[in-house]
Amino acid sequence: MTWGQIAQSRLDQIAHCSLASPGVSRFPFTDEHRAALGQIGAWMQAAGLSAQMDAAGTLVGRKPGHGPALLLGSHQDSVRDAGRYDGIMGIALACLALEKLRRDGVDLPYPVEVLAFADEEGVRFPTALLGPRALAGTVPQGALDGLDEDGLSVADALRRFGGAPEQLQTLRRAPEEVRGYLELHIEQGPVLELADLGLGVVTGICGIERNSVTFTGETGHAGTVPMSERADALVAAADFISQIHDSARGDLRATIGTLRLHPDVVNGIPDHVTVSLEARDIDDATRAGFVAEADALGQSIATRRGCGFAMRQTYVQPAVPCDPGLMRTLSVAVERQQGKVKALPSGATHDASAMADLCPVGMLFLRCRGGVSHRPDEYASAEDMGLAVDALADVLRALS
Repeated sequence: MTWGQIAQSRLDQIAHCSLASPGVSRFPFTDEHRAALGQIGAWMQAAGLSAQMDAAGTLVGRKPGHGPALLLGSHQDSVRDAGRYDGIMGIALACLALEKLRRDGVDLPYPVEVLAFADEEGVRFPTALLGPRALAGTVPQGALDGLDEDGLSVADALRRFGGAPEQLQTLRRAPEEVRGYLELHIEQGPVLELADLGLGVVTGICGIERNSVTFTGETGHAGTVPMSERADALVAAADFISQIHDSARGDLRATIGTLRLHPDVVNGIPDHVTVSLEARDIDDATRAGFVAEADALGQSIATRRGCGFAMRQTYVQPAVPCDPGLMRTLSVAVERQQGKVKALPSGATHDASAMADLCPVGMLFLRCRGGVSHRPDEYASAEDMGLAVDALADVLRALS
């Protein structure tokens, strides 16, 4: 079997570590998580790594060496009814690249660790990225207090799983002891497929800003208030939604994802409409400029429609640039494998975004069919995964 075929076989097998569902449903600190770690531990052993779970529930596979360690990894958990590749593929391919080097008789002089993080998706608990944040020393206050739908806290679930929430602070790594972090992941978008390329080098992880946008009008009877006399908050919001969509350009992504209106009845004019506006871009200044323009746009629309307007920021996460040196090394390896390099930003957040607070980060994207992700029909080919194993092995040799 080729390395890509081995990867496909392993991902098919570990997909059974799931709740009964149309796709993969594997949440942190559960029986399904424990079963998955059994298989990941076997992958690590085949790669010549010694495996041990840390206090945050991260399974860490280690190969000793001299100097700062290179960290590889991704997350084992999924959203509900997910596919077989998001997150877990990065762990499988990291192990296979090291297994390939081992079979080729290559002994890397520096330490290498493969990290199988417990919780990136934030589905079971109202928090995420606990594993990488523990390594970076950036676990938010109160993160362990979040409850799942059964009322069990992160701390209690982690403790029952064999972790040690009271010891998370001991996991913090010293930056001088870490060389960098590399993560392989499906693109979760169509760019590589449109370019007919299996691999792409990530330039950075987009910053995210979310705002709550409210239009305030005047309600009235749907049958008696003339159209010319209405201050319809939903009409103003509709103008805003369509113009936001049409004005987003380049790498910027703008999404209106939620809508709430009052009085929400068939025979009443809406007098209060609130929507969410999320903006993402690899450049924080570009993102902030777009949001400022959205604010001015909303004010203008509200005035024209005879409505009030307010916009309030609810969340912001700065962009995370990938390390130029790691990007160059990844680019050389990718060009060697497929003859061409495509650089692209990541619109989604990954474990790498939290690891960037500890060390330089780099990411390699793999083509996924139709750009589909977080669905049972998510798919990456054995051929592309084989390219990724070869490229990562080249990178590991180049960093020697």
